Amino acid sequence: MSLNKRQLLDFLEELDKELERKITVVAVGGTAMTLHNAKASTIDVDFTITAEDFGEFHRVLDLVPHGFKVDTWNNGMVFSQDLPEDYLEKSKPVRTKMKNMKLRTLDPLDIIITKIGRLNERDKEDIATCIR
Repeated sequence: MSLNKRQLLDFLEELDKELERKITVVAVGGTAMTLHNAKASTIDVDFTITAEDFGEFHRVLDLVPHGFKVDTWNNGMVFSQDLPEDYLEKSKPVRTKMKNMKLRTLDPLDIIITKIGRLNERDKEDIATCIR
């Protein structure tokens, strides 16, 4: 199942309703590219989440039925790579109507860094898209 930008935001808005406090999540990979409008959709949902917000995100993720794969990494880790220390400052805010979830996307250069780490055919296409 692939998700377009509206479906991603609808899902995150449902999670936001269940949050008990403010958290920050950073979309990575195809999720970030979809939110950047660089891809029409993503086949899974990927985030890196600060250590302090990781547990709260997973608490609400368990509460909200969704039926698709959600991958999360902790504190600037994506797949097996550590992002540069300034990844959060360089990430871009996504305008939403959410009250508790601050949604951000990786900077395109950081997306490329994470794509190089795995580098399958889809990653190569995504890298070319980010460069454009």
